[in-house]
Amino acid sequence: MKKFLVIGNPIEHSLSPKLHNHWIKKNNINAIYDKKKLKENEIKEIISEIKTGKIDGINVTTPFKKTVISFLDELTPLAKETESVNTIFKKDNKVIGDNTDVEGFAQSLEYLNYNIKNKKIFILGAGGVVPSILKALEKLGVAKVYISNRTKKKAQDLESNYKTSLGLETLDWGESPDFDIIINATSLGLKNDDKIQLDYKKHKPKFFGKKKLFYDVIYNPSKTNFLLKGKELGNEITNGKIMFICQAQLAFKIWHNILPKIDNEAVKLLGDQSDDLQFLGTKF
Repeated sequence: MKKFLVIGNPIEHSLSPKLHNHWIKKNNINAIYDKKKLKENEIKEIISEIKTGKIDGINVTTPFKKTVISFLDELTPLAKETESVNTIFKKDNKVIGDNTDVEGFAQSLEYLNYNIKNKKIFILGAGGVVPSILKALEKLGVAKVYISNRTKKKAQDLESNYKTSLGLETLDWGESPDFDIIINATSLGLKNDDKIQLDYKKHKPKFFGKKKLFYDVIYNPSKTNFLLKGKELGNEITNGKIMFICQAQLAFKIWHNILPKIDNEAVKLLGDQSDDLQFLGTKF
């Protein structure tokens, strides 16, 4: 029996095993998918288990998408470009890192039936999945991207890579530009009492007046305080559930050479969120 898992810290929130095991069963594959909480000093050993055949593939989530790179033999061009790995597999006795987050984010907007072209984007956070989001936004033809991170230097490092293609501009944490979409790409929201410190009163016109989209890459819990605030201000909201499903579908294809179906059954398997914007799309 083949073995797959997702690694991260924290990892309790991950619904990857539920989704992958659903697809494994649907496609009659002799495999199992699990999750494992790791410390940074345990990464080398878990990667070595792919090379020895104890593990057949790994998904990577916060905060290890960049950390794992030094333990891999090769990167795909997209993983190398974004310096972010979320899917690991073995080929020709080499452990290879890939990135399905870029296409996963892009596809999520298609499922949302949301046209992002020429829109202004405000991203909170600069680690983990952010390089993948920026690469997707570059392909999708947005007008302008602002980014704010608690450690400003981390955001400025990204700015140098995307200054020309996205007009990327770094803001101080707590500042807010005029935007069409605001994306929470931090881990703030995984705990129920997590709150992102934005001055909604000071920047009141920027947060409502016309409908904006509040997008949280977190999908469990389904409604973070960030999304609840967005809804309170009269905006559209969506979590990262569809992005999560899309990137998982692509990882599944890498491992099993089968593209599993994204349908109502797969979506509802991960919880009922029928009042979210994501269900206004036309693809389910």
